[in-house]
Amino acid sequence: MYKNGGKRALDIVLALLLALPALVLCLVCIVAIRLEGSGPAVFRQVRVGRNERAFVLYKLRTMSRDTGDRASHEVAASQITRSGKFLRRTKLDELPQIFNVLRGDMSFVGPRPCLPSQTELVAERRRQGAFDVRPGITGPAQLQGLDMSRPVELAAVDGRYALRPQLGQDLRHIIDTALGRGRGDAVKP
Repeated sequence: MYKNGGKRALDIVLALLLALPALVLCLVCIVAIRLEGSGPAVFRQVRVGRNERAFVLYKLRTMSRDTGDRASHEVAASQITRSGKFLRRTKLDELPQIFNVLRGDMSFVGPRPCLPSQTELVAERRRQGAFDVRPGITGPAQLQGLDMSRPVELAAVDGRYALRPQLGQDLRHIIDTALGRGRGDAVKP
């Protein structure tokens, strides 16, 4: 029951409650990003979503403009901007994804959306059934410290989650993420 309607209802209610405070925080972050350099403050990237449908994900830009369209684990720490270090550590860079949640592209909790170019991860997630749910702003694999450089392990955790998401589990993941309990950044030191 939760997977088939309750999860989406929670997403909408939570997104509506957080939209105004998130917008204010985003505006402050955008000013900080723009003071540091030129270029767009909001980063857009095509990702793979539910049922393998492509969508545009929104984030606050944390990397230099010349980084390209690569996964975090493929990027050197030197590509992260000064403001980006803070935004990534505090997870404020994820705030624009509330818009993705409202649009129905994402959920607050689910497998973190990958790039279409991550073909091994896409194939493993397909095999494990991880595309049966919307991707999330946070997810169980992220909280366990698994990043996309370990596609088989990541897809297994994502598949187990997609099989039976639960309200209590989702609330726990949201709280753990808000408290900074994720296992760090995938960017190479």
